[in-house]
Amino acid sequence: MDNLFIVVSHLNPDPMYKQIIDQVKDAIASGGLQPENKLPSIREMARELKISEITIKRAYSDLENEGFIITRSGLGSYVADINRDKLRQDKWQEIRKDILKILKTAERFDISAREIIALVKEIKESSDG
Repeated sequence: MDNLFIVVSHLNPDPMYKQIIDQVKDAIASGGLQPENKLPSIREMARELKISEITIKRAYSDLENEGFIITRSGLGSYVADINRDKLRQDKWQEIRKDILKILKTAERFDISAREIIALVKEIKESSDG
């Protein structure tokens, strides 16, 4: 897995196949994976991550259905030539949903949107230093 480094964790609440999907998408979005880059075989990735081939197969299948990878029979799976603007827009929508969820949770505990914004700024500033 020269150009792809994936870490799955049992502590992460997301299912393992989703962790793989998210990390492959992030690698594509960041340019770490380019169109036509070959992905490890299902067997190779399962062995490397020490998880079931069925889990990898599910991740690859979902990635293919979403247009992120192309599987060529007998040759393997490759990164598709995707529209990075669409990828950014998809991520934007995902972040929007996450923020709405945070705001709803905060509202239940009487935490204002202004306090959330201040928290985001504080976190951003501390991570920049």
